[in-house]
Amino acid sequence: MDIQIEKKTGLQRRHIAYIAVGVLVVAVVCWAVFGGRTSSARVSAAAISIADVTYGEFNDFIRLNGQVKPISVVQISPEEGGIVREKVVDEGAFVKKGDVILRLSNSNLDLQILNAESELAEKQNLLRNTQVTMQQDKLNNETEKVQLEIDTQRKRRTYEQYKQLYDEQLISREEYLQAQEDYELAMKKHSLITERLVQDSIYRTIQMVQMEENLDNMRQNVLLIRERKSKLDVKATIDGELGLLDVELGQNILAGQMVGQINDLSGEKIEAYIDEHYIDRVSNGLPAALDRQGSRFDLRVRKIYPEVRDGRFRTDLVFVGEKPDNVRIGQTYYIDLQLGEPTESVLIPKGTFFQTTGGRWIFVVDKDGHKAYRRNIRIGRQNPQYYEVLEGLEKGERVIVSGYESYKDNDVLIIE
Repeated sequence: MDIQIEKKTGLQRRHIAYIAVGVLVVAVVCWAVFGGRTSSARVSAAAISIADVTYGEFNDFIRLNGQVKPISVVQISPEEGGIVREKVVDEGAFVKKGDVILRLSNSNLDLQILNAESELAEKQNLLRNTQVTMQQDKLNNETEKVQLEIDTQRKRRTYEQYKQLYDEQLISREEYLQAQEDYELAMKKHSLITERLVQDSIYRTIQMVQMEENLDNMRQNVLLIRERKSKLDVKATIDGELGLLDVELGQNILAGQMVGQINDLSGEKIEAYIDEHYIDRVSNGLPAALDRQGSRFDLRVRKIYPEVRDGRFRTDLVFVGEKPDNVRIGQTYYIDLQLGEPTESVLIPKGTFFQTTGGRWIFVVDKDGHKAYRRNIRIGRQNPQYYEVLEGLEKGERVIVSGYESYKDNDVLIIE
């Protein structure tokens, strides 16, 4: 009897093998279609710039845009405030040290001078009156002393006479004692008046010295106030060009307020701003140069300002040796600042490709010149002419240095 075999339903072992083979086939097809294909783009040979990779001397410098400035600038700030009465010179004029630039007026200062002079005259009169009074007191004391001396002499003679009469018993003891007491009293008065005269002399001397010192101080005060009045004439402190004078007639100016500046024309400097990327490489004394009138003129870094503004820091450069003819304040010069010694390196000309790639990759043209392939590189230093290539390129190769914005996502360029 035949046994009926039931048909198995569901996923069988052989089915799993078929599915696995199918998935593998699909994966291979997808890789062939999407992953294995290199993206490319067609470009016109006239639309790109191709440059040779060379090996040579890399000159480590940067180009700066500098402006000629005076070697120094002196501010004009009056020591005394007042109303502008007269502008003696105008902007752009050449002034010498001591020349009057502005004349101011100050009624309060005039009043202070009058008050100080009046007080000084009053003190002088008081001193004279005191001197007269002291002289009179001194004469009175001297007169009193002379009178006491005469009185003492008389009392002494009377005492000596009475003593002799008393010894001869011609007068009473009481009369003798009174004469003795009168003489001793006169001597004591004379001693006291002498001591008082000494003390009065010392006191008068001290008082006179103090009053003289007080008068001297007041005289000095008057002189200082008069000197302040002379400072109402604002004068130039150096020889130079009056570069700025920001005042108007009738304007009230405060003491210490900046109203202008004088440009020192004894020398010039060039003020330049450098990208903060180079702040650690720039130091005082670095050499620089500029081309002018068919000649090359040497400069050096004179001063570096530490403050960074808008991604740049300021430097001052001065000429070393000769300088161009007819250097004018405000002129603009292009300066090559030397950052290091020249070295031998692989070089490529500067180009706009760097803005897109940041120097991390570049398109390298094949030998036939029909295709260019994307290649990773590493760029080191740069100057206004060349990039220094540290890795990825060799001498003799050719690269595209123009902009990559239109095909930055492609791996191959087909050059037509």
